[in-house]
Amino acid sequence: MTSVIETERLTLRELTLDDVDAMFAIIGDAETMKYYPQRFGRDDAEDWVKRNLERYRRDGFSLYAVSLKTNDSDVIGDCGLIRQEVEGESLIEVAYHLRRDCWGRGYATEAARACTRYAFEQLDAPKVVSLIRPENLPSRRVAERNGMTVERQVTVFGAPHLLYAMRRENYGQA
Repeated sequence: MTSVIETERLTLRELTLDDVDAMFAIIGDAETMKYYPQRFGRDDAEDWVKRNLERYRRDGFSLYAVSLKTNDSDVIGDCGLIRQEVEGESLIEVAYHLRRDCWGRGYATEAARACTRYAFEQLDAPKVVSLIRPENLPSRRVAERNGMTVERQVTVFGAPHLLYAMRRENYGQA
């Protein structure tokens, strides 16, 4: 499998159906997904991967499997870009989910920065956002380290979210 994005420590590549169990270990973990409105089972993890496969075909991008360069067969999370409709505006969101044993090592920030760079430099996006529940302080810190600031509060997926954003003209100033 070829990588889509590489960073100093990480490889990001398209998800495959072989990644369902690895993704279930992440999105099936109640602590990892505590800011989501539902718990995810293994079938949900398969649907998660299939939705990303469809987005690759439709949009040319989506969430990517994240692995350490030192062990690229071990998927530690996902990170990538998803087209979101927010209050009538089509936006590109940087989203990330990491396995709990990989928290606190800067991997989410490193992957999110690389995906933001990809959005601006390869997709020519005018703005990149992250939708984060207000109480999700770790994800908020990742967005802030990625150079994003809160633009406004929105309701998406039936819950309040902070819309963190970075505009093209501010890219590279983080």
